[in-house]
Parts: sequence; C-alpha cells; structure tokens
Amino acid sequence: MRETLSRHVALARPLSVDPAGQAIRRANRIRRRRTAAGLALAAVTTVLLSAGMAQLGAETRRDGSPIVVIGDPGPTNRPLPTASIPGPAPSPQTSTAPLVSETLVSADGRRLVLPDVGPAERVQPLPSGGGWLVVSGPSTAGRSLWVVQNDGLVQVLLAGAGAIVLAPDSLQVAWRDGDDLLVAGVIGTQLIGAVRTPVPAAAEPVRFVADEVLVRLDPADAGHTLWRPGAGPLPEALDQKSLNVYGRLPDGRLVGQVTATDPGRTCLAVLAPTRHLDPVRTGCGPDLSQDGVGGVSPDGRWLLVNGGVGKAGRALLVDLERLGPNATAVAAGPSITGAVVWSNASHASYLNGAGELVRVDVGQVRAGKPASPAAVPGVPAGERPILVKGF
Repeated sequence: MRETLSRHVALARPLSVDPAGQAIRRANRIRRRRTAAGLALAAVTTVLLSAGMAQLGAETRRDGSPIVVIGDPGPTNRPLPTASIPGPAPSPQTSTAPLVSETLVSADGRRLVLPDVGPAERVQPLPSGGGWLVVSGPSTAGRSLWVVQNDGLVQVLLAGAGAIVLAPDSLQVAWRDGDDLLVAGVIGTQLIGAVRTPVPAAAEPVRFVADEVLVRLDPADAGHTLWRPGAGPLPEALDQKSLNVYGRLPDGRLVGQVTATDPGRTCLAVLAPTRHLDPVRTGCGPDLSQDGVGGVSPDGRWLLVNGGVGKAGRALLVDLERLGPNATAVAAGPSITGAVVWSNASHASYLNGAGELVRVDVGQVRAGKPASPAAVPGVPAGERPILVKGF
C-alpha cells in the first residue's frame, strides 16, 4: 500500500488546461483588438481633418496667406482705463468713425483707451455688450478686425483684409479679400457662415442696408449696387448717379448724394433700396462736400452733413421732410470729421478736425445758434479720438 501511494505522488499528471498559456493568449488577443481599434480611429481622424482643411481652404482661398484668424495672440486681464469730463449729453446710437486712434470718447465726454490693438479706424459695441468690435486703420498688411472684451482680453477675427464694414447691430461683418467680397456672422468672439462673391477690382463695401451690403464699384466714379449674401453674384450696377449714402430712413429708403445736371454740383436724394437706387425725391439747394461724411437722425427727419464750396468748414443741418427743389440747410457747427452719432431725434454728436467734441441740439441750431466744440481732457496732443456709443 505504501509503495502504491508513493508511485501515485511521484507521477506528475499533465493538466488538461494550461492557465499561464491561456492568460498569455488572452492578452495577445486584447492587444490585437486595441491596436486595430486605434488604427481605425486614427484613419477616421485623418479623413475628418483632411475634409476640414479642404473646406477651410475653399472658404479662405486667396492669392497669399488666408486672412481669417480666430485666436488670441496676446490676452490680457487688465480692465480698460476710463476718465470722465462733466457735461450732460445722451448716449449716441452709432459708433463708427473713419479716424485712426487708440482712444475712444463717448458723447458725454468719457474716455477709454484700447489695450494692445494699435490705432483703430472704427469701433462698435459687441452684440452682447461685453466689449467692442474694432476695425484697424489701413496698413501695408491690410486691415484687421479685433474683439476687445471689457476684461481686457483681445482676440483677432480678421487680418490682412481690405475694406471692412460692420452692421449697425454688430451681428454681421463684410470685408474685401483679394478678388472677393465676403460676409460673415458675428457670434460671441467668432465669425461664422462666411459667404463670398467675386467683385470688380476697385469695388468696396460701404455699409449694410438691412440684410444686404451696399457696394461702391469704383470710388472714383458714381454708382452703387446692393448685394444680398447667398442670393447669387454681385448684381450689375444699374445706378450711375449716387456718390455717397449717409444713412437709412425708418421705412428702409436711403438718403444719399447724387450727381446733378450742372457740372460740379450735387443734390441730396431719397433713394429706393433697390439695385437701381432710383431717386424718389431730390433737393439741389444745399451745396455739399463730396467727402461722404454725414448721418441721418433716428426718426429720418434730419441730416447732418458737411457743406461744400461757400460752406467750407461748416456742418449743415438739413430738414429731410422739406427735401425738394427749394431745400435749404442751416449751419450746425464746425466741419465734421468721422462719424455722426444721434442719441435721439434732436441731439447728435461728432468730432471736428482737432478732435474736439461737438454736441448739436437741433432746436438751438434752428434758432440760429450753431454748436461749439469742446476739448476732451486727457486726450494726448495731436490725437483725434474715435466717437463711440456711451460706455
């Protein structure tokens, strides 16, 4: 019995299942599955990235580097410095100005210095009210569009663009890029849904008219056209008379300057908002500058505009309700430089050539008392600030 038991213990029976080998084989299978899954994911990612880059290239093609840049080249967390001067004045409703400056001023005299963006040409508040859309002045590299938030954060939306115009509500932007005109929506701090169309070599966007863009085909000649983004190419210019457009009436019609039959003379006109820009009413009495500077009151009653020969150096107030063959204008103050901003139907503000603030009271002007300029304390000598909506 002892010998039998000893033989059983000494005999090593082979196991029916090898646990170690089974574990190794299972690990190999898991590794192969993971490798295959990783390769598949990499392939899908490569395809998606390639498609995205192709689409981006199609949207931003141009002869040179692409201009759409969404990012933050130099964020800061500094609050924007402000200063105030006394004097009551309502806040204006617009905030664009063809000056070049780093200093903003509101109609009530408050001052704000833009951080880290350089000289700006045009400034409007963001739709959310949390900062500013800033169009740079022209340079050899083109124009830029920045977002400057109230906490000091600066982001670039466009770089290397041609002419840039902003919608009055800051929800859209139009710009020239190479041979094309583009329009995009402004959402937060990004541009979305860009639409483009080819345009003639000298064409430039002028302003938004509702959902359309007013385009001047050649700054050296009269004539504009309206382009509706996404509705086809730029229409043929059927208007050969309009020189400048100052603003929009509540009913959608435009107020502009048109050529006259007498050489060297121009007329004011109410224009139909169509491709033809047909004059509905004209008034050839006031002698106007052709600099294109001016602004229409919110109710459509008044136009502030620069006078021409015989009125050099003076801004004029025109009653648009009496626009006709015998239209007249009264002196409103010194010549306008930059934007005209209206706070309501009877009060407007603008800057003169010296960067001084001019506040116009329609009632006073009609009574024969033109507005006088007032210096803005804190503005560096020789610098002309940009008039913006109150902040």
